[in-house]
Amino acid sequence: MTVDIKEQTQASLVERSFPDLRDIEAFIHDEVRLLDDRRFEEWMELFADDGIYWVPTTPGQINPERTVSLFYDDKNAMKARITRLRHPRIYVQSPPSRTRHVVSGFRVEKADLPPGERVISSSFIMLEYRQGYEQRIFGGQYLHRLRLGEERLRIVLKRVELINCDESFRAMAVPF
Repeated sequence: MTVDIKEQTQASLVERSFPDLRDIEAFIHDEVRLLDDRRFEEWMELFADDGIYWVPTTPGQINPERTVSLFYDDKNAMKARITRLRHPRIYVQSPPSRTRHVVSGFRVEKADLPPGERVISSSFIMLEYRQGYEQRIFGGQYLHRLRLGEERLRIVLKRVELINCDESFRAMAVPF
């Protein structure tokens, strides 16, 4: 019985110390700023060791392991992607893309999650420009599943729901 009380006490402490929505907004704004600044290694470090970055190809896609995704990266795949992005002769990033993200409409979603985790939804627009190519505009919804660990938020899942996810795209290399 003592263990249960201890676990409940720890869970309630985590719940009380979870950042408020304003701090979460700042965290997500900082996350997309890292992408805009091409600081991909620092962006990847925001993910938990078991973190996933996922961009489905169909609206409402449920299982990324049974359907093709635009991106479905664990940390090892993120490292490989970033290594390719840093290669001096990567065709799809020569010249490198410049991006700017606009994120708004933050909301805490109801979900049955372990203590110390939250799902946050937000709307986004990302502009991508590469010299010599047309500017592209992407938009949709982010779902960030966040975990509070060791006094710091970590991304457990970043799901990017593009409004036109089922469209054909020319090569995409930079994360949303």
